[in-house]
Amino acid sequence: MADGPVVYTDADTMARDIFKATDGEVRLALPLGLGKPITLVNALVRLAASDRALSLSIFTALTLRRPEPSSDMEQRFLGPALDRLFGSSPPLLYAQMISEGRLPDNIEVSEFFFQGGSWLGNDYAQRHYISANYTHARDVLIAQRPNLLAQLMPRQGERFSMSCNTDISADLFAMRAAGTLDFIAVAELNDALPFMEGPATIGEDELAMVLEPVEQVDLFSVPKRPVTRAQHAIAAHVSRLVPDGGTLQIGIGGIGDAVAHALIRRDKGEMDPIWGDAPMPLQGHETGSFETGLYAVSEMLVSGLVALFDAGVVRREVDGACIHAGFFVDARDMYRRLRDMPAERRAKIEMMPVSFTNALYGDESAKRAARRDARFVNGAMQVSLLGDAMSDSASPGHVVSGVGGQLNFFEQALALDGAHSVLTLPATRESNGKLNSNIVWQLTATTVPRHMRDIVVTEYGVAFLRGQSDEEVIKRLVCIADSRFQPDLLKRAKSEGKLSRNWQVPERHSSNTPDMLVRWLEPHKQTLPDFPFGTDFTQLEQDLLPALARLRSAAADKKKLAALIWVSFTGRPHPNEARLIKRMGFPGTQRVLESPVTRALRGALRSTV
Repeated sequence: MADGPVVYTDADTMARDIFKATDGEVRLALPLGLGKPITLVNALVRLAASDRALSLSIFTALTLRRPEPSSDMEQRFLGPALDRLFGSSPPLLYAQMISEGRLPDNIEVSEFFFQGGSWLGNDYAQRHYISANYTHARDVLIAQRPNLLAQLMPRQGERFSMSCNTDISADLFAMRAAGTLDFIAVAELNDALPFMEGPATIGEDELAMVLEPVEQVDLFSVPKRPVTRAQHAIAAHVSRLVPDGGTLQIGIGGIGDAVAHALIRRDKGEMDPIWGDAPMPLQGHETGSFETGLYAVSEMLVSGLVALFDAGVVRREVDGACIHAGFFVDARDMYRRLRDMPAERRAKIEMMPVSFTNALYGDESAKRAARRDARFVNGAMQVSLLGDAMSDSASPGHVVSGVGGQLNFFEQALALDGAHSVLTLPATRESNGKLNSNIVWQLTATTVPRHMRDIVVTEYGVAFLRGQSDEEVIKRLVCIADSRFQPDLLKRAKSEGKLSRNWQVPERHSSNTPDMLVRWLEPHKQTLPDFPFGTDFTQLEQDLLPALARLRSAAADKKKLAALIWVSFTGRPHPNEARLIKRMGFPGTQRVLESPVTRALRGALRSTV
């Protein structure tokens, strides 16, 4: 398009012209996560909802939604802070309609990955979920014959950047240029997105239309949650598995942040005292500083990788870049750090399609040479005693998130020399006031099959599973399970004939309890902060979080709740108690006849002192 794209300031006008250009039938390829052009998509949905003669099909993933407080206490905590924590952009209209059960029949939405837990219990979303590995999602999309690609993009002069979403879009543009795919490409301008160079950039002639809204959407932010003691312990183990000069991939969330933090501390020699105090046998011998540095290749660019890059731990270059990644969505601080980087520094972070990051296909020899000694670190929800993992479902058929790229990284780990997939998970979880083991005899659904088992890490240690017999796998996983569940796990494995009846848990693995973690890590809490890379929570909110976690845990257990109320009378007051109580919308001054809810909150605060 020699004259450049048609520029609009009104999204509804642009939406009408898009439907006109597609003869009333839009098959929309919509980026996952952050790259959704919310203003434009909402206009397309509004128009289709008002005119049933139009047809709108949307294929996407990771539809980001602000949390909806499920209790009065959550509303009191989150209500005043939602815009600050998550951004003030309007919600996606199609997500609202799905949530409220009012999506019209002429609009269809399919996703291949959910925001964690956001669509549990929603029949429409669960029925229209498409299970696909990340590298296969592009081909699933192509089979639906998309005729429109719409994306949020920043602009510099006559160039636009796919910025946060090269993951599938970059391949689609390349296929259109090669003549194997045909679609209309449009963009919604957003100057807050960092302008990523290299494969992420396109010329304005690639776009048919551009929306320059009067008011640009605020970028969705994923606020940092505090890193738990168990997550720090997991990271302490993982940090001994990453060889200098190797390749790294980590995911989003507390464990990813903790691993990045531990690697930075290892580089400074600050992990030695923590390892030295470890009450369990330690695995892995990679404990020195990073003289050569790491190269990172990851489907997701997370703040932990950016922190490792800033600290100089990630600095090994491959084709001029230290990091290759497919997409990003994180806290607003990461967006700012990327925007503020000098252009030549930011160019060391190249956004690529996931066909590059998640697979060895295409220039395989170069990828093999670059991805030496790779460690792909990802999380799981549960692991069975036979080594298969469940990372995407709550129960059969009920999808929590999706497969994403996890299986892709297991495949790479098995295919590359010296590589390993490191699967991390806390040994236990609490649900409805009940404690459960995350290491179980059998899974209700499988994300990674047992024949691909490799390394599993909990807060209690590392289990190397690759190439081991079923019996040895069981022994090693029992040794890193919570000791409260070890007897039942042993009993089941023995009853199934998979474990010698004479075998018992070695004494050095028989004290896997939270109390043991406290004794190990509490003396090192200055080295292991709750928020290694900062947070959007205020100090008051940070002080509230541990108490609210205790309150949430006690909500389903009358005895625990009564215990908190008792502590509100007998416990030592929190030093900032009055302000914290007021932040939650209750009178700050203590009264004899306070409501049970206020008493429970006060007791939860005092139990954290």
